[in-house]
Amino acid sequence: MPEWSDVLTAVTSARPDDREGSLARLRDVWDALGDDDHAQKCVVAHYAADLESVLDDEVRWDEAAFASYAHVGDEDLAPVGIPSARGLAPSLHLNLADGYLRQGRLTESRHHLDAATEALPVLADDGYGQLIRDAVAGVSERWDLADSTVGSPGRD
Repeated sequence: MPEWSDVLTAVTSARPDDREGSLARLRDVWDALGDDDHAQKCVVAHYAADLESVLDDEVRWDEAAFASYAHVGDEDLAPVGIPSARGLAPSLHLNLADGYLRQGRLTESRHHLDAATEALPVLADDGYGQLIRDAVAGVSERWDLADSTVGSPGRD
């Protein structure tokens, strides 16, 4: 069973210019994790999603990260530098809002965009917090544009 050090090695060695190799390392760690390793699964899936080049695969990883997150205790992500698990919620919701929007799943996208927006106050006023705030604003603008082209709010 992998330790946090194995997860951190796979995550920190993940590179966009080596998507396949990086994904293979993350999948190996994922496959070795137990059913109750929710915090590690959340982190691995969160990073794997960012490396996927196929939207449906990206969204599946994002969904896996979010499903695992539901079982993560508040201090369970401390080994990766997140003192409170609540600090990851905006990013998880953002990724699902973005992925669902690109898939045309507007109702689900809106749900996660609203949840991301509501979770923003937990973020620090630092570079990471600003990055997530800006990304939420960007998805919100794209959502409004997509919604105006298909009709009424929330229509899939």
